[in-house]
Amino acid sequence: MSDRVVAIGDIHGYSAALSALLAACDPRPLDTVVTLGDYIDRGPDSRGVLDTLIDLPTRCRLVPILGNHDEMLLTILDGAPFLIDDWLSFGGDATLASYESSLVGDIPTEHVDFLRACRPWHETDTHFFVHGSYLADVPLKEQPPEVLRWEALRDRVPGPHCSKKIAVVGHTAQGGGEILDLGYLKCIDTCIYGGGWLTAINLSNGQVWQADQHGRLRTM
Repeated sequence: MSDRVVAIGDIHGYSAALSALLAACDPRPLDTVVTLGDYIDRGPDSRGVLDTLIDLPTRCRLVPILGNHDEMLLTILDGAPFLIDDWLSFGGDATLASYESSLVGDIPTEHVDFLRACRPWHETDTHFFVHGSYLADVPLKEQPPEVLRWEALRDRVPGPHCSKKIAVVGHTAQGGGEILDLGYLKCIDTCIYGGGWLTAINLSNGQVWQADQHGRLRTM
């Protein structure tokens, strides 16, 4: 079996779904798993999600992308306490509950360090990966952070990227639970937090795995 590149959409604190997908796709040491960000907030077990991801490099190569929810927490920790109320209403209350605390300072250093090490984007020979969106005529290394993490496809659908690589994105939840596939762009945020699915896709052959909030796999 050739080395695989598997992308996983927005996890949002649903550790049971993440564990089910990892068990189903069974990443091997030479495989690469690219997670598209938003590891925390809304779901019941952000702590468990981060524990799982921190351990994942013992099984395969992990490339974690930074999401806007993750960035908001880091911004607060870096000295923007005025954002706390917004973050709590954005799903941060569930994140703190998973740590059995009401203080962002109680989040373990190991978890914060993981988020700080997340990348703005990643690319292979055929695909590139961002959390939110991109500017079609701008090289990846020059993309504005607010576009990479905050811009949604419902606001603007970009055209094919100048690299001619296929974009794999999250952030814009697909309420019907199906991948949005435009050929040159795939959005794999399939709305796990809204009762949909967490999606993983093998970009080598198009195989898809999906799990619900309880970790039950969908028959594809």
